[in-house]
Amino acid sequence: MTPHETYVTPPASSTRWPARTLGLAIALLCALTLTAPSAVAGQAPPPPPGDPTDTSVAWAQADEIRARIKPPTFPERAVSVVDFGADPSGQGKSTDAFRDAIAAIAEAGGGRVEVPAGVFLTGAIHLKSNVNLHLADEATIRFSRDKADFLPVVKTRYEGVELYNYSPFIYAYQVENVAVTGNGTLDGNADADNWWDWKADSPRPETPDRNELFRMGEEGVPVEERVFGAGHYIRPSFVEFYESRNILVQGVTLNRSPMWLLHPTLSENVTIDGVHLESLGPNNDGVNPESSRDVLIKNTFFNTGDDNIAIKSGRNAEGRRIGVPAENILIENNYMQAGHGAVVAGSEMSGGVRNVFAQDNVMDSPDLDRVVRIKTNSVRGGVVEDIYVRDNAVPQQGGQAVWVDFRYEEGDAGDFTPTVRDIYIEDLHSVGGTHAIFLRGYERSPITNINILNSSFSGVRTPMLAEHVQGLRLVDTTINAQPADAVVCQGTVWLGIPEKLVGSGVEDRVVDGRRCLSEQFAEEHPWSSPGEFRAYVAERTTALLKADVISEAEKEALQEAAAQTAIGVRR
Repeated sequence: MTPHETYVTPPASSTRWPARTLGLAIALLCALTLTAPSAVAGQAPPPPPGDPTDTSVAWAQADEIRARIKPPTFPERAVSVVDFGADPSGQGKSTDAFRDAIAAIAEAGGGRVEVPAGVFLTGAIHLKSNVNLHLADEATIRFSRDKADFLPVVKTRYEGVELYNYSPFIYAYQVENVAVTGNGTLDGNADADNWWDWKADSPRPETPDRNELFRMGEEGVPVEERVFGAGHYIRPSFVEFYESRNILVQGVTLNRSPMWLLHPTLSENVTIDGVHLESLGPNNDGVNPESSRDVLIKNTFFNTGDDNIAIKSGRNAEGRRIGVPAENILIENNYMQAGHGAVVAGSEMSGGVRNVFAQDNVMDSPDLDRVVRIKTNSVRGGVVEDIYVRDNAVPQQGGQAVWVDFRYEEGDAGDFTPTVRDIYIEDLHSVGGTHAIFLRGYERSPITNINILNSSFSGVRTPMLAEHVQGLRLVDTTINAQPADAVVCQGTVWLGIPEKLVGSGVEDRVVDGRRCLSEQFAEEHPWSSPGEFRAYVAERTTALLKADVISEAEKEALQEAAAQTAIGVRR
């Protein structure tokens, strides 16, 4: 067995490699493989097909997604908000003018509502189908500081829970073919005395309402009864498309947001292109595709007070009730500065996140805490899978390059075990930070199939922390200029799906030089019945026994675990 085929199964549940001892740790790992039972004695077991680090099929899928994401087109007709009474001086409110101009162009069959140079003070703007709100180069839409200008309440989401609340500043509900374009500015007018103080003050005015909303979500209170708005302290998103399709946001600058900046929710066919997002307030995420599919985020600048891009699918019981994942998300050629994370999934991801592709981005700031971030816990639950990241440059960052944590917020306090699997990171070159890799799963639900290929991490204080990880592969990768290639297989083999995970007690280990024993069982396959899965495990364990990879006792333990899972009962 060669050095790059090393595996780790430490007595404790974690692997920590301090920077000063990385070389020694790698040498120790190599030594461990020499004393481990042979994984290839006798006949090699039939492995899962193909190279576990081959991502060519996945990136072909990304090309297919990109090809079907089409920005909307609009008729040539146009109207100016000034013709409907809008005041370009910024003194009088232009709310009615925006409403009337949008209604007129929609009734005419669609087109462009033009916002010329000037400053336009307004309340909420509600878009209609086939309308492109277009800002001229010197145009600024500045949103009112009067909370009443964002009433009546509308159906929206706050941190993954549905409610009726203050309107997002630009809002589109159940529309199609809609856009916000141009080189002008959307100024949310939020600051320490407006919107942000609801989160920043102590005690926080937002906290009681936030807790009450979350209680309603957990108890299944009808959404129509979750009415907040006036007299309450729940901040709206800046721009939100809700249950809509064929969406374009292009060219504009957004700043001083009350909360999340761009929030497509339960929407599809979304393009965000060449946008400038600069807002450093609390919870100022840049883009939050929530329970949305076929989303392209490209050529965009991020300097935000929270995550740059955070992919979401509902919080806790609410996410499970709605049950719509975020999927088919493309993140390309963006520039990310400050933020809690650049490419993020969670924490409100109870409905699942899958098929995320990030390539050709630059993440460059000591104030960027993480490059790839997945945050969850056993209150959220959910499955995050099929995350592909390649050809990204990180000249500087301040935290962890790759960060997956099952202890976020509430930690392991619920009954909904999360799953994180199938993550592929290629050609990531990162400088600085506390860790190259930071992975913390659960014993009963290890983080599985994490592949880091052709990458380098330099100037990190602690190369790696890994707790409850199975199938972490580092290939042609260096940490602090030292080779770090390894295969990490920790703990014991668990079988099942999040609804019911069963421990076998069988020690995990490398069985073919590239994969862990725990990776030999395809639980995610759509099995039709428990019996079918049991028969499959019987076949696999028989082959592994024949190849002298497992013992007869281990075979029996694995088959007993398979018999206790919920696979084939419900998915």
